Amino acid sequence: MYKATIGADFVTKELQVEDKTVTLQIWDTAGQERFQSLGAAFYRGADCCVLVYDVNIHKTFDTLNNWYDQFLKQTDPNDPETFPFVLLGNKIDLNSGNTGMVSEKKAREWCDCRGNIPYFETSAKENHNVEEAFLCVAKIALQNQHQQDIYYPGISETVSEAEQRSPCAC
Repeated sequence: MYKATIGADFVTKELQVEDKTVTLQIWDTAGQERFQSLGAAFYRGADCCVLVYDVNIHKTFDTLNNWYDQFLKQTDPNDPETFPFVLLGNKIDLNSGNTGMVSEKKAREWCDCRGNIPYFETSAKENHNVEEAFLCVAKIALQNQHQQDIYYPGISETVSEAEQRSPCAC
């Protein structure tokens, strides 16, 4: 069933990676330029970015550079050169001899120029290569997950003696 993304959508997906259960939090931000400003709030804390274009519409491929740059600009990772991306060329089930179709070779060249980004041609409708793509994302995210503790300045990290003795939970 198809549902258009307006602004952003969120789903979770659990996968087994070796002996670990990995829960992916997948934020689907709408591809329209008018929603691009919402990105910063959704990108924060990401361990991997999945870029998706429609293999049948060259314009969606042409916007990849912009989405790639915007993601890095809005997330400001410690090392932009090594931040993990995965590229998906979606809707391969609709290949109807369209002359505007993006070739796999062209997509792989784009990936090679950005540090050998993994690339998958997929069909969300027919579930072709979707599991494989998400398994790749999960493995990459595991390798690059953020190991950050959150500290709030001014809040004591120790429990006072009075708090330790008090049976009250408030």
